[in-house]
Amino acid sequence: MSLLALACGGGDVAPTVAPATESPGATSAPAPTADGTATSRPVSQTATSVPAATEGRPHPSPLPEGEGTASAPAEAPSASEETRPTGPAPMVEPDPNYEDALDAARFRTGGWKTDFSLHTVAYDEFLSGGVPRDGIPPLDDPQFESIADADSWLEDVQPVVSLEVNGQARAYPLAILTWHEIANDTVGGVPVSVTFCPLCNSAVAFDRRLGDVTLDFGVSGNLRHSDLVMWDRQTESWWQQLTGEGIVGVYAGYRLNLVPAQIVSWADFRAAFPDADVLSRDTGHSRDYGRNPYYGYDRVDQSPFLFQGRPDDRLLPMERVAALELDGQPLAFPFMTLEREGAVNYEANGRSIVVLFQPGTASALDQSRIAESRDVGATGVFDAELDGQMLTFRVSADGFADDQTGSVWNVLGQAVSGPLAGQSLTPIVHGNHFWFAWAAFAPETVVYRGGE
Repeated sequence: MSLLALACGGGDVAPTVAPATESPGATSAPAPTADGTATSRPVSQTATSVPAATEGRPHPSPLPEGEGTASAPAEAPSASEETRPTGPAPMVEPDPNYEDALDAARFRTGGWKTDFSLHTVAYDEFLSGGVPRDGIPPLDDPQFESIADADSWLEDVQPVVSLEVNGQARAYPLAILTWHEIANDTVGGVPVSVTFCPLCNSAVAFDRRLGDVTLDFGVSGNLRHSDLVMWDRQTESWWQQLTGEGIVGVYAGYRLNLVPAQIVSWADFRAAFPDADVLSRDTGHSRDYGRNPYYGYDRVDQSPFLFQGRPDDRLLPMERVAALELDGQPLAFPFMTLEREGAVNYEANGRSIVVLFQPGTASALDQSRIAESRDVGATGVFDAELDGQMLTFRVSADGFADDQTGSVWNVLGQAVSGPLAGQSLTPIVHGNHFWFAWAAFAPETVVYRGGE
């Protein structure tokens, strides 16, 4: 069975092989801004070696029967192929030697209409374990249910992705997203994709619009730095899930707008949004929603699975961090530090933010049943200024309190009592990623060490 099939599905059979050791070349791809303008910040680091399999450590489980097929060596598309979809004006110059690079690639190009001459990262950074495109099926017509209906099967501690757009709130349980990884949806009138890569613990939401085009995303079956590589059905360009950057095809060099989303417990979401919609298990697919197919994956002493690089050794590879970029500066707040401090008032580049940590949210990647997994907590990151007033925060008996008015706040940035009750802080895009993954895409990250 292929490596990606072993990484991304059901069953309980552990893989017994690791990726072959290779030394992919370095890249220095431009990181385009949200409006499609390229910048000079690198989005990748040099991959050096592949960690060998560790005797006896838990591995992700295989796909259910029929979910994936084995991959063959890369097949370079014909230069005369005329079936590639059209798209926007390219932001990168065509690579005249791309076919040579594809000859040595570890993924298949057969059947793809992608313009492989356009790319911002080296092809030897990609890895396919053999799952075909959409072998992990995205949700294109997600169905929703009420809070009351979802409460019949979700336990208080189970993690959900909380998303609020233009006043409409929705919850996407990781019990479902773990099996599908992408939900193409429309929330508050905005076309969005809500995504989750279990190998990186990265829950990221995007605005699916680029100019006049609304994109629909799927699972390519390929990984880069262990992270999900998405593809769009309009141009078959490839996109990096953790960053929202187009990396192969006519959209190479473009970047999607990220939408603030956070992983919180079902209990916290239910209390904050009692009238919200919840992603339903009525997906059209037969899955044991609530079972974790990645049993034991997120042990902090674990080595990343299907990661080709050398992890940044400033933190343990599988340590969770509240990761964000503030005015161009990547930041990481380790969960272990946040758990001690509870509320961190932080200033960078002239902006003041608050990072909140609250226990009570289970890991989606620990025990075989998510509801029985250990408590890893939840984070929220917000602008500390509200209506022209700068606020500072501390942990209180009921959650968090600001020092200026004494109002009480929850981890979703809502004031629940006090003079500011009913108001909300402005969320800042962040993720609860594994450190190895965030550092691979943002090696210049400043790590918060506590008490700063």
